[in-house]
This record gives sequence, structure tokens and C-alpha cells, in this order.
Amino acid sequence: MADRDEQAVGQFIESTARLLADWGFPRMSARVLLTMMSADEDTLTAGELADRLGVSPSAISGAVRYLIQVGLLERRPVPGSRRDLYRMQGNAWYLSSTTTGGVYKVIADLANDGVQALGGPDTPAGARLSEMRDFFRFIQDELSGILDKWEKSREALAKGEPGKTT
Repeated sequence: MADRDEQAVGQFIESTARLLADWGFPRMSARVLLTMMSADEDTLTAGELADRLGVSPSAISGAVRYLIQVGLLERRPVPGSRRDLYRMQGNAWYLSSTTTGGVYKVIADLANDGVQALGGPDTPAGARLSEMRDFFRFIQDELSGILDKWEKSREALAKGEPGKTT
């Protein structure tokens, strides 16, 4: 087993957080998420996260709140203390996808309302919103199938059957 290279780990966290931020993910949330993923410990406190990232504990607060909301982290109180411990959810990416996946239906429904407000799909603006509505309906429908495939793939990997995805 190779020794851990903390400088390379820090570079990975910052580079990947920058990429996620370019894609619209909140940057501090990305940094916290990647720090949690890179930690050998199962749980970290806000203070420990702050120390590792070189920021104040208050900077961690909004980031963990966001990550909890999207289902990637969970908060556990420390009995007899005012501190909380944060940990990655088990099967975090799956849970996050099921949690945030419902937003596609909400967007599709709102787009449908917009289509109606614009006079229907035969107007230029209505046609654009119809395509948006149809796209997000498609994504919502496909997401459940993708998540089912992931569960089967994950089970196969756990049984030592790499490469088996269906």
C-alpha cells in the first residue's frame, strides 16, 4: 500500500472542486464533499473540516447544510456536546440522485405551465418551453431505470462480479 501524499490529495480536492464549481456546484460544498470523500476517518467535525481546508468553521456551515439537503452527507450529534459529526451517506450518490431527481418533474411541470401561459406549443416561445418540458420528462423517466441498473451493478460488484451491469 502506497503512502498517502497529502499535497496530491489537496491538489485533487481543489482541482475537482473547481471543476464542480464550473458546472454550478457550490465551491465550498464541493471542497467539503471531496474532503469527506478523501478522509480515512468515517466522520469529521466542522472544525476538522475547517482545519483541513484552511477556512473558518462558519464557512463550513452552509456547505454541510447544502450537502445534507442533497443527500450526500448526514449529521450526527455528539452526545453531551454541542458539536456535530458529519459523514458521507452510505450509497450517497444513489441517494442523492433519488433525492434530487424529483426536481426534474418539478421543472417539467413548471415548463408545462409556461407553455400554456405562452399560448401553447405552436408559438415560438411555447415550442422552446415544450422542448424543455419534454427533455426533463425524459430525464425523469430514464433516471429511475438508470438507478435500478446501478443497484444491480452495485450488487454484482459486491459479489465480486466486476463488469456486470445488468
